[in-house]
Order: sequence, then structure tokens, then C-alpha cells
Amino acid sequence: MRSKSAGFTYMALLFAIAVMGVALAATGIFWHQASQREKEQELLFIGNQFRQAIGFYYERSPGGVKRYPQRLEDLLADPRGIGAQRYLRKIYRDPMTKEAKWGTVQSPEGGIMGVYSLSQETPVKTGNFRLIDSAFEGKGKYEEWRFIYSPIAVAVEKTS
Repeated sequence: MRSKSAGFTYMALLFAIAVMGVALAATGIFWHQASQREKEQELLFIGNQFRQAIGFYYERSPGGVKRYPQRLEDLLADPRGIGAQRYLRKIYRDPMTKEAKWGTVQSPEGGIMGVYSLSQETPVKTGNFRLIDSAFEGKGKYEEWRFIYSPIAVAVEKTS
């Protein structure tokens, strides 16, 4: 003879497992977003390091004609001077793709005036950027975050 409460323990166990599954799924989503935000902060830092290095290379061009670097490696050791001038310590890896490969923005005069991630992922951060990164507002992919050095934009930012 079976008691009336024999199925209750089984149902309570199934309910507990379902609640634990939902809690673990929510934790996984939260962890993924926290990890993504951390990678975004790293991408913003590294991208701005590239922008700054390209700016130094451009502004410190010998002679009267300013030039952008032809390769990212030129930022590691400027080949134009007598002594070795370093604008970056290394070619950083892209935190989104985990590779040291970047897309480059070509200057109309020739050379590299900016870099961007090759990631097709959708950013978590879509607003509230610093002024220098304000062009990233509302962009749908990381590859649309272009870290470009423009002497005109820098002059405008300094007056603001």
C-alpha cells in the first residue's frame, strides 16, 4: 500500500532542481556580461593607447611634412629618426578576438591613422562614452569602434 505523500518528495526534488537550474543560468548570464564589460574597458584602453601612439608618431614627424605610420610595427621603433623612438611597448592583442591582429584605418595621404577590433560581436556598452570616444555611441559591433587619430579632433577636444 502506497502512502499519499510518496509522490510529494519526488515533485519537491524536481522543483528544487528546476530552481537551481534557473539560478545557475542567471549566474552564467551575469558572469558573461561582467566579463564582456571588462573586455570592453580593456578594448577602450588599448584602442586609446594606439590612438595616442599614432598621434605622437604623426606630431613628431621630422621635417615640415607630418606623416602617419605605414605599419603598426613602426610605433614600436620609429624608423625615421637617428635614435630609436618608441611610441608603444608592444602590439597589444585585441581583447575581443584574443589576437594581435587589428583592422587599420588608412589615411587619405597614406599610412595608418587608426585601428579597430575585427570582432563582429555586439557591445554591451552603447552610450556614456568619454568625449574622445563619443563616436562609438549606438554602434552595433565592436568593429565599428574606430580609434582614429585626427589632428583636427584633438585640437577641438583641447579647446573644450
